Amino acid sequence: MTVTRLDQGQRYRPRMAFLKKIETLMMEMQNPDTGIKTQTQTVMITNIPHAVTGVDIMQWILQRLQITAEEALHLGDLFVKYGYIYPLQEPKNLTLKADGSLYRFQTPYFWPVQSWAADDTDYAIYLAKKNIKRKGILEEYEKEHYSMLNQKINYKWDFVIMQAKEQYKAGKERKKEDRYALDCQERAYWLVNRTPPGMLDVLEYGLDRVTDPNENKKNTMEFYRREIMYYQQAIMKTRVKSSVSLGGVVKYSEQFLSNDPILSGCLPSNPWISDDPEFWDLNAKLVEVPTRMRVERWAFNFSELIRDPKGRQNFQLFLKKEFSGENLGFWEACEDLKYGDQSKVKEKAEEIYKLFLAPGARRWINIDGKTMGITVKGLEHPHRYVLDAAQTHIYMLMKK
Repeated sequence: MTVTRLDQGQRYRPRMAFLKKIETLMMEMQNPDTGIKTQTQTVMITNIPHAVTGVDIMQWILQRLQITAEEALHLGDLFVKYGYIYPLQEPKNLTLKADGSLYRFQTPYFWPVQSWAADDTDYAIYLAKKNIKRKGILEEYEKEHYSMLNQKINYKWDFVIMQAKEQYKAGKERKKEDRYALDCQERAYWLVNRTPPGMLDVLEYGLDRVTDPNENKKNTMEFYRREIMYYQQAIMKTRVKSSVSLGGVVKYSEQFLSNDPILSGCLPSNPWISDDPEFWDLNAKLVEVPTRMRVERWAFNFSELIRDPKGRQNFQLFLKKEFSGENLGFWEACEDLKYGDQSKVKEKAEEIYKLFLAPGARRWINIDGKTMGITVKGLEHPHRYVLDAAQTHIYMLMKK
């Protein structure tokens, strides 16, 4: 198989960072001393040299990485899906079977980390050779690709057919076992690099996959307008000296030091050491009488009070006396919308609007017209954070 390299931006940066780690494991796996022992295996009355079984691969991964069987099987699947190992008995099935199924290691020349581009000409030669070998019997998607490539590179189709015939002729001169192994290797390579319909393309990782960072692009006026706006906003941002910032961190640390159970210890005792559950009992979410340390923490800032279920309960009693208990109810409903079930977002957003925001709502809250306009417009296409503007407004009212 002829493989040429096209510079489509892929040599300027690593294709995928984790492929280097897989490559390292592959090198260890093929080590003659510590790796998997390969041997000649029989496939359809053909003796294939240097073959390994799926169960051997699984055992090696388990012993080498000390992980669970489920994780080892998933990792083995990745080895096959990314083309580092290819199956001999079911060439189209790119998964690892933890049994006696036979596999071989792919030639490092075809590893994804090499970033060789799967060229149209190479793929056309592969399909033409397969067409000659099988006398026109190709998969449906291969027939479509073959026809499309015939039109796309018609100007050098004679070269494609000539190369296919030469490779087919050279293949017939090889030993039967070598010919079978190379056919499986080539098929696995193109299954990874030219994925059939319905299969996951594991090498695809974004729209800019084949862009060249050195390519000169013409920037439009809109691009420069956005860039100017970005820099103007960056200039307007406030800056703080590192000494002031570090002073704030020190002040925060000193304030929370006495209330940190890790740095100052747990009272009455550490439950992880003494197995005494009294610490959990005293600091339960809605304990009848909270500890002094817990109440002192509420005084640090409003967020500490509202994050504590017991503090929020006491604050709710205060708001009821001020006839504004609906504010905290609205804030809690917004939190439930943010962190609740995705399938119920639309339903919850409508319920919150009817209960707190709609004209004549049973627990109507008082927010300004601008915030109400933003919220009502957002509710046309509800999402988790559609009520953020109204929630922030109510949060500031409660804080004051």
